[in-house]
Amino acid sequence: MTRYAANLTMLFNEVPFLERFERAAAAGFRAVEFLFIHTVDAGAVERELKRHGLELVLFDPEGGDFAGGDRGYLCDPARRDHLHTTIQDAATVARRLGCQRLNVLAGNRPPGVSERILRRTVVENLKRAAPLAREASITILVEMLNTWESPRYFLDRLELGLDIVREVGETNVRFQYDCYHIQRMEGQLIEGLVRNVAWIGHVQIADVPGRHEPGTGEIHYANVLAALDQAGYDGYVGLEYRPSAKTEDSFAWLPREARARR
Repeated sequence: MTRYAANLTMLFNEVPFLERFERAAAAGFRAVEFLFIHTVDAGAVERELKRHGLELVLFDPEGGDFAGGDRGYLCDPARRDHLHTTIQDAATVARRLGCQRLNVLAGNRPPGVSERILRRTVVENLKRAAPLAREASITILVEMLNTWESPRYFLDRLELGLDIVREVGETNVRFQYDCYHIQRMEGQLIEGLVRNVAWIGHVQIADVPGRHEPGTGEIHYANVLAALDQAGYDGYVGLEYRPSAKTEDSFAWLPREARARR
């Protein structure tokens, strides 16, 4: 059965970040995720996870000034060593927090660098990072973003991301299937999920347009999630959406018992 994680970067924005763990637990969730650990107090996060019996299933290593448009370093040949340091640092914190997935952002295209070099850099960086992550029992994820919102982002097609993961050939390097971004760029969500489920290590959802909760837009999430379950996916589905009203009201589509699955 599909398991769900509340994304604390997007949800419960009615309260400060550290108070969102309690709100997620009160809403019935047993798993959470968020974007960046380096912007918050890891010790306080550890305390809140333990206090509320929550599992942290995913976060991102440091990826630059995200609000200013940065999207990580994975494709940038000039930032190889910095990227590796961010993954090392994130893996250390992830081990402490019991988190087994790191989403490494592919990065924006640096000016003057060819697509061939960008792709080769991504593959080489993932191959370098995989053994380090494996030692900490961590799966590295890479995700596609839509170019409407991240116009310079390198990994902007589903097949590009899947081909890279296959080329890397490491069991702990997988694709993060973000339905919102894929719908905006390509659609065919069910076919993409079912055909490639063996290469998918995490799924995130939000509706289109608006990036709000399921049921507010064009995606028939009942069908998408049923197909995901039937395909044998055993990971988590992250609720990475912006609630259209109060966060708790946005969970009407998801029964409380489903939120508590682990």
